[in-house]
Amino acid sequence: MGTQISEILDKQEIGLSFLNGRRIGIDSFNILYQFLSIIRGADGTPLMDSKGRVTSHLTGLLYRTVNLLEAGALPVFVFDGKPIELKKETSRARNEIRTNAEKKFREAREKGETEEARKFAMQSTKLTSEMVEEAKKLIDYLGLPIVQAPSDGEAQASQMVEKGFLYGCVSQDFDSLLFGAKRLFRNVAVSGRRKAPGRNYYYDIKPELIELEKNLSLLGINRQKLVWIGILVGTDFNKKFPKIGPKTALSLVKKFDSFEGIIRETKFEPDFDYKEIERVFLNPQYSENFKIEFRQLQREKILSFLCGEHDFSKERVESALKKLEAKIDFSAKQSRLSSWS
Repeated sequence: MGTQISEILDKQEIGLSFLNGRRIGIDSFNILYQFLSIIRGADGTPLMDSKGRVTSHLTGLLYRTVNLLEAGALPVFVFDGKPIELKKETSRARNEIRTNAEKKFREAREKGETEEARKFAMQSTKLTSEMVEEAKKLIDYLGLPIVQAPSDGEAQASQMVEKGFLYGCVSQDFDSLLFGAKRLFRNVAVSGRRKAPGRNYYYDIKPELIELEKNLSLLGINRQKLVWIGILVGTDFNKKFPKIGPKTALSLVKKFDSFEGIIRETKFEPDFDYKEIERVFLNPQYSENFKIEFRQLQREKILSFLCGEHDFSKERVESALKKLEAKIDFSAKQSRLSSWS
């Protein structure tokens, strides 16, 4: 879920063409959850193959990656490693929510309550280790780089941006900014028309760019205080302070130069180690053990994997691959990677 600071941030609407020739770090767990959540039938049932195995994540990964590559983007997929201790309680709570939502999804579907079933289905989304391995296999067959983070994938990608290996991060969460990413791209993997939950209308979701330094300047704070805002409104590592939203949090961090002063002002004593959370964001775990290399796609392996193993339409998959083969030449792009910066 990440930290909810959207309302205080400046965002720039962009087209996918903005990403042409630029290496972007994909927060892989984040987008796979998005695909699993959104790519479903009318009653919330995920796409599945003839053996009952969920394929929503592979569908989204294939066709959205094709769109990115057609636009000239150079996606680098960064995967989570072992979660840090601070995140275990959050993960436990989320798993409980998903389990309860799955039960409500099945009940609503049995009653024929389509809208309710879809709502609970989206809340019950689970990403299994098998799904992760399937995603990595498809990415590898597409000839795209995979980076394994030591812990949080978003932290790894953000630091790769900060250190100049990538142009920006792709994630729906705003944590990338707290981790130090200079540029965050949202709605890149999930743009398009979406139905408003519980309401009978659709709205457009368009890609957007959020620049860290620009926002810090507009807000009149530094990155440390942005992290404080995150802690106040809640992060993946802690619950929020009571009755404090992003605007109140911004006022507090501008008023005080120590987090202890904020605690005294709010009269709320947190039961978590806020100093450790600050350290996690300002000095995130990062590995230099990665290689960014773009290769030609492996057509036959993709067809065998998607169509042979998972019952994808061969005609649709071949159509997608033809688009790539006609447009993408990574050998040429390798020579101009310096152009994105």
